[in-house]
Amino acid sequence: MITHATHFPEFRWLLGAHGCATVCTRILFFWAPYALVKSFPSEPLYLGLLGLVQAIPALSLAILGGHLADFLDRRNLLRASYMLQWLCALGMVGSVYTEGWAKLTVLMVCMFFLGVARGFADPTMPSLEAQIVPRTAALSAATWTTIVWHACAVFAPLLAGGLIQFAGNLAPFAAALIFSSCSIAMVTSISPKPRPARAEVEPFGQAITAGWRFVMKRRILWNSMALDLFAVLFGGAIAMLPMYADQILHTGPVGLGVLNASPMLGALVCSIACIRFPPRAHAGKILLVSIFGFGLCMIVFALSRSLILSVIALFLSGVLDGVSVVIRKSILRLYSPDGMRGRIAAVNSVFIGASNELGELESGLAAHWLGLVPSVFLGGIATLCIVVTVSLFGKEVRQFDMRTELERQSTDP
Repeated sequence: MITHATHFPEFRWLLGAHGCATVCTRILFFWAPYALVKSFPSEPLYLGLLGLVQAIPALSLAILGGHLADFLDRRNLLRASYMLQWLCALGMVGSVYTEGWAKLTVLMVCMFFLGVARGFADPTMPSLEAQIVPRTAALSAATWTTIVWHACAVFAPLLAGGLIQFAGNLAPFAAALIFSSCSIAMVTSISPKPRPARAEVEPFGQAITAGWRFVMKRRILWNSMALDLFAVLFGGAIAMLPMYADQILHTGPVGLGVLNASPMLGALVCSIACIRFPPRAHAGKILLVSIFGFGLCMIVFALSRSLILSVIALFLSGVLDGVSVVIRKSILRLYSPDGMRGRIAAVNSVFIGASNELGELESGLAAHWLGLVPSVFLGGIATLCIVVTVSLFGKEVRQFDMRTELERQSTDP
């Protein structure tokens, strides 16, 4: 029985496509807030609005994307999403040649269509992955997907910051277009997969909401998704990094790249460690402890005035977040039937999108009203309170043991 996802050649193609698409989008995510801070240095609200314009299409289209992922060729749907990312990278070049409100408009429009692409890609990618690797390799696939994503998320801001500082503002867009083209080519190398068999034909309204109904009936899915939603919604500080780098830590594009890469590097180190020491026993308790530690790291980052201490705090936050990502992805794979993977993944992407993009909006609003440092500090406190609440009332998460669940599923007919 094969339990290592990397033994499947098409999974390696999918990983490559996922990685290249991640580099492309993370370069664009680096450039947009960097350019806004340079044009509007005293208004953190605009950084929050970047999250909102992504969240609107990503969240509103995710359920439709999940529905289509369960009915259409998942490879073609993913490829079309990556093509839209390529067009967004090309369109964002216009922000180099504009200033003020024109620059803001170009960035917002391109970020909106990146959200559209995400609305379809996020539920489609794990659904296609599930058709390539068997359930017995679910933990391996989740771990490797996390490793590749974080490795590329480390590389992209370092690359973008270095290119901006040493090669000019157009250089990161050339890199983004090259990586996006590679992602499209790699997805094309995967053979078409059959559509999942359906036991009965459902009315459209029932079919498109089936993922929500399934998740709501299984508290382990609901609680783990909600935990991530509220913890990152209030505890994330990534949206404010360009302003922290400029006004608190007084560093340039390379320093901002290091700050952006630090949590991703921590998550990458954690993901690699999870290959050798997967968090199976007492996974629920490990999940809760990791998110509590994440909140503590955000508090330290908020109070830091040293670039080195800030980098260390962000690195440790990434380590702890990496643990939670591996566990939550494994929960999603273990509790999702094949015919509904796209729609359940869509629900998960709504939670992730709400926590990330709406978290950026929350960060921008809080920084606008409370000030930059107090907003991040209070967000870390809120994360601690959320973890304590789930620990007390979410026994399904607290008692979850991945080893027991894997053994149970391996004996099911």
